[in-house]
Amino acid sequence: MKKLIIVIFALFLLTETQSQTLEPGIFAGGSYYLGDLNPMYHFVQTQLALGLFIKYNFDSRWSFKFGGYRGSVKGDDAITKYYEERDLRFSTEIIEFSAIFELNFLDYFTGSRRNYMTPFIFGGASVFYFKPKLGMKNLKTLGTEGQNRNFDGREVYSQTGFGIPFGIGFKYSLSRRIGFTAEWGLRKTLTDYIDDVSTTYFLDSDTEDPNGILRYSDPNMDHKPYMQRGNSRTQDWYSFVGITLTYRIDLIKQNKCVDFQESNY
Repeated sequence: MKKLIIVIFALFLLTETQSQTLEPGIFAGGSYYLGDLNPMYHFVQTQLALGLFIKYNFDSRWSFKFGGYRGSVKGDDAITKYYEERDLRFSTEIIEFSAIFELNFLDYFTGSRRNYMTPFIFGGASVFYFKPKLGMKNLKTLGTEGQNRNFDGREVYSQTGFGIPFGIGFKYSLSRRIGFTAEWGLRKTLTDYIDDVSTTYFLDSDTEDPNGILRYSDPNMDHKPYMQRGNSRTQDWYSFVGITLTYRIDLIKQNKCVDFQESNY
């Protein structure tokens, strides 16, 4: 079965479709987060994000993109005011590697005069790294919900997560080789700890706290163990939104590109 899949995939790649091209590119834009500290407000505290990727165009409609993105996200109860009296905040860098398929609504070729623009949608899978901090303090190592003390059976969470990227965008061919894209993508993650907040409090002001965890777990020191701190029934999200520039590289010989160049540019 594996050999059959490999053969089919190889034949698909070797098909002499005129639009088979590679497009390495760069991404620049912003990143933000949705979660326990910001459950509903898009684009709040958007931070700079950058990325590199390479895209393989199967034909005029379908593309596959593998990329690496780097951005930062923040959350602050004092800014979103969703649960202001909790008074929590965090920041983290997001480093993502993703594999994504794109589907164009219209025929599109970078370098075409007839098929030079299209809206598109995309979806795929990603793996990412995060490290929630408050200032220079690593919140995970503190165990702000009792993970280091095995409170209520809680375990230390992983800083590597998996996500489902999806979104929309618009492509436009700027020249014979240069393509432009504007895109907005969300990442539905499989972790609830990007913001280091998920379940309940585990300390109160009368508990022995030699490591000073309480001021990070409960800054106002006015909650009791098992009082709600976050919502463990929902996972965190993050987003990359911005623009890309790509450079088209033809994967077929020049004499096989004549029809493509003359008919589409």
